[in-house]
Amino acid sequence: MSSLPCRVNDPELWFAELPQDVEAAKALCTGCPLRAECLDGALARSEPWGVWGGELVLSGVVVPRKRPRGRPRKHPLPEPVGAVA
Repeated sequence: MSSLPCRVNDPELWFAELPQDVEAAKALCTGCPLRAECLDGALARSEPWGVWGGELVLSGVVVPRKRPRGRPRKHPLPEPVGAVA
């Protein structure tokens, strides 16, 4: 158990802000023998965020990728009422 990727690497990597660090943590999980159990446990606990079982979990749900800061809005804001173009 002490040779698991999350035990021998910096634990902050699994809760990183930068998308490339999140991807690095996910890659380290690839060969982990507890990958499925780790992900199942995180989903059962509705973990708020982090890499669990090689997947990024946000608000208890697996998401494919972390979007970087400064990104455009996913959905545009509605036009204010009475706005003139």
